[in-house]
Amino acid sequence: MRIISGKNKGRQIIPPSHLPVRPTTDLGKESLFNILNNYFHFDRISVLDLFAGTGNITLEFASRNAVSVIAVDNHHACAEFIKKTIEKLNYDQVTVIKGDAFQFTERSKQQFDVIFADPPYDLERIDKIVDNVFNNNLLKPNGWLVMEHSRGVDFSQHPNFYEHRKYGKLNFSFLVNMTEEV
Repeated sequence: MRIISGKNKGRQIIPPSHLPVRPTTDLGKESLFNILNNYFHFDRISVLDLFAGTGNITLEFASRNAVSVIAVDNHHACAEFIKKTIEKLNYDQVTVIKGDAFQFTERSKQQFDVIFADPPYDLERIDKIVDNVFNNNLLKPNGWLVMEHSRGVDFSQHPNFYEHRKYGKLNFSFLVNMTEEV
């Protein structure tokens, strides 16, 4: 896994082989960030990375100078790996939470510009994450929720659905908080 852009562009990150993860591919990550780059100034946004795993997406946002990034994962070894990596890279704007993504999205009062969620493909009720994000107002006006998912998942009927992109076996659904700023 490598950091694609920003202050640590090209940096290889080698996670332990025993982590129960499926990191977003470099092709998928590069495509995702090319899309996001058209809508956001990374150095002005707050980000939530749910089911953070190796921290692949967290590290990419941090390398691009996101104002703050919260990485949530319920696996102890994943959370510890992300903590060690952010310390090594001096990413002071990253907070790692060892916790359940469903509970976090039910209880959080913080709002984010971008929420990225990459739950295990076989996890049931991933639509609950989408419901929690919108029901609990976790996105700022014009904020985006990016769901990485398998081919069999379809968010196109959700009222906040914006777009679906497919890269090989990788699927991203983009849902947007259409609320106007007051």
